[in-house]
Amino acid sequence: MEIPREAEAACILIVDDHEDNVELLRARLESWGYRTETAGDGEQALEQVNRTAPDLILLDVMMPKLDGIEVARRIKGNAQLPFIPIIMQTALDATENKVEGLEAGADDYITKPIDFAELKARLNSMLRIKRLQEELEERERQLLEANERLRYMSQTDGLTGLDNRRHLEERIDEMFEHAKRLNEPFACVMCDLDRFKSVNDTYGHQAGDAVLKQFAKILRNELRQIDRAGRYGGEEFMLLLPGTVLDAAVTFAERVRKQVESHTFTFEGASICRTASFGVSAWPHPRVKHCDGLVRAADDALYVAKETGRNRVIRFDGDEFNEHQAEKRSDESRRVAVRESVESFGISAELGDGPRG
Repeated sequence: MEIPREAEAACILIVDDHEDNVELLRARLESWGYRTETAGDGEQALEQVNRTAPDLILLDVMMPKLDGIEVARRIKGNAQLPFIPIIMQTALDATENKVEGLEAGADDYITKPIDFAELKARLNSMLRIKRLQEELEERERQLLEANERLRYMSQTDGLTGLDNRRHLEERIDEMFEHAKRLNEPFACVMCDLDRFKSVNDTYGHQAGDAVLKQFAKILRNELRQIDRAGRYGGEEFMLLLPGTVLDAAVTFAERVRKQVESHTFTFEGASICRTASFGVSAWPHPRVKHCDGLVRAADDALYVAKETGRNRVIRFDGDEFNEHQAEKRSDESRRVAVRESVESFGISAELGDGPRG
């Protein structure tokens, strides 16, 4: 006899306190190609189900200790178990008895004496439903995994594994508002690998990628679990430090700077040393009114670190920063004066700053 698809490898737990009934059902089910297990009462059935879930339960209603109604209720109420179809077998043919069993969680019922042709049809039907349920759950699981992969890809820099710029900007807005709401400090660090362009020019872009990955790993290792790090663009990175005052953020940045300075970046065919520059800002501060101002202050401080020698940490309100900004304003005033003087003679001139690197 051909075994129906639903019977392939299906295990049915027969729960009945009458041994003759158990043996009769076991013989018939196994002749149809099912595997069988048995339990003589409700408590034993629950133990077996919790140990190894069967594919279907053929459950007698009238049993000592725990009756079938209570067994069905407990199995269906256990969220740790998979979907297990339950067919109640009962000698009670009254509608209220069937309704009680179905309300307890049974999926179907059959009355005694059992018509085996009917039983076979009900078994196949319930196992078909179980198979469809499992397929649905598997599709849902795959969909959740696919959505999670898409979410990760949309928020992560593909090279370094850190947050990408878009996600950083979303997170900093959330974290800044959270800090303001709780009146907690919040620091931002902008950092940039010094003379990174020369790595690409000398050793190629694959070497540059390797250096960026190793730099990102250094950052990740120094961060707390609540901190965020991301690639802001090119070789520039942003670090977000909730609950961190400005002095502590400067200390943190200095520690990272030393880690970078002492690290040897390795890639195929060569190894090099590089340094990094850091700009630090924090809230609350009279100069920081909003989130954009916090980022701009850290970026301005980073620019000063680059212009004043690289491989250093500059805080956005420190003496070095203030002196450099004052000199810059003075230089700009001189440029404007020169430009106006030159233009007064009808000559066009282009005066500007050099590139950051």
